[in-house]
Amino acid sequence: MKRPDGRKPDQLRKIKVTRNYMKNAEGSCLIEFGETKVICTASVEEGVPPFLKGSGKGWVTAEYGMLPRSCTSRIRREKTSGRTEEIQRLVGRSLRSVVDMDQLGERTVRIDCDVVQGDGGTRTASITGGFIALTDAIHWMRQHQMIKALPIKDFVAAISVGIFQDTPVLDLNYAEDSKAQVDMNIVMVGQGAFVEVQGTGEGSTFTDLQMQALLKLARKGIQELLGIQKKNLPYFKVKS
Repeated sequence: MKRPDGRKPDQLRKIKVTRNYMKNAEGSCLIEFGETKVICTASVEEGVPPFLKGSGKGWVTAEYGMLPRSCTSRIRREKTSGRTEEIQRLVGRSLRSVVDMDQLGERTVRIDCDVVQGDGGTRTASITGGFIALTDAIHWMRQHQMIKALPIKDFVAAISVGIFQDTPVLDLNYAEDSKAQVDMNIVMVGQGAFVEVQGTGEGSTFTDLQMQALLKLARKGIQELLGIQKKNLPYFKVKS
């Protein structure tokens, strides 16, 4: 089986991270998964949602959107759609999984993920880049004496896997994703535990053995992404 872009089945696309991409944000990066490009920004805001007021706890949330010409045909500008809401909830859940809200105080860190070019894997790029922006923003809070320590417990990253032309493959681009027999998005933390597994048979079922093969591929890809995150966040070390 030959992949459309010539990669091996277990090979990620070229991953590139540009930190501090947005001048005014407390944390930001441009993350590129091949031709997919997402700007992730983190904004620190005083206050929390009503259900947390008076609790002393903070909150991390996310918003996601695709620019009109991020794809081959223009996308209409819209505030929300079912897909948009599902993705931003996934990004928010994933990032909250590694943050100790008790140490944030009653503040919100809002992650904006804006897709400037889409070629598959926008949600996984948003999670992986969103973590870098989030960590930089919380580091900014510590530098400004808003908190005493980084309330981040671990790294978190995400990748897509799927079955394309009867073969398990890693990090699907759009050409593969649009024709995949099975499509999955996997979110994991640095210690190896899963945050979320989203799997769908696109007109085809899949077996236990295929599921295990996809999880093995995802683990390999996420370990590589975690290495990229660590390289870009040298000040952040996970306490053993």
